[in-house]
Amino acid sequence: MQDLGLRVLFLGNNFARLMEGLGVTLKISLISILLSIFFGIILGIIMTRKNKIIRFITKFYLEFVRIMPQLVLLFIVYFGFTRSFGINLSGEVSAIIVFTVWGTAEMGDLVRGAVISIPNHQREYAEALGLSKSSIYRYIIVPQTLQRLIPLAINLATRMIKTTSIIVLIGVVEVMKVAQQIIEANRYTAPDAALWIYGAIFFIYFLVCWPISRFAKYLERRWN
Repeated sequence: MQDLGLRVLFLGNNFARLMEGLGVTLKISLISILLSIFFGIILGIIMTRKNKIIRFITKFYLEFVRIMPQLVLLFIVYFGFTRSFGINLSGEVSAIIVFTVWGTAEMGDLVRGAVISIPNHQREYAEALGLSKSSIYRYIIVPQTLQRLIPLAINLATRMIKTTSIIVLIGVVEVMKVAQQIIEANRYTAPDAALWIYGAIFFIYFLVCWPISRFAKYLERRWN
């Protein structure tokens, strides 16, 4: 029976379907990560401003996104917006919107923390030497910010990849959805197929996320 459950993984085009589902997962993750980095950098720079109104708005946005579970945000966008505003959003687009909103908030906070962690006396010395603001950012702030930011941003990327598993609940045919379909199709002939299918998915996520996590740790050791 256990051999039969294992064979289900490679029966017909089941494994190819899992890889196609993984492709959907990685596509959503990659687009969301790239958008989060772009908007997060902008948000992080804005969050360093001393304007009270700007700080209140950005802090409210950050806390709202952190408090609200990603699954709730996903339901609000996919079910709420489509019905309330008559907008036709696919599951993939809804997932990208939600993960970008979440990732932008997290990335913005990382950027803010990296920027304000740079000692003020470095800027003061640069200003005393006659460097312009653009030169200070180019030669002092940006290089040190990247050193602090990149390992943390990579860890955020792995979190986003793993969290995409929730999009199965809005019907997106990604790797978890394909796994459910394969298990349902073979639940009578191979009742233990779930163990092998989900074990394979665990291994797939491990192969995707582990090298990224190791790379982040390598950068931390090298730059600290």
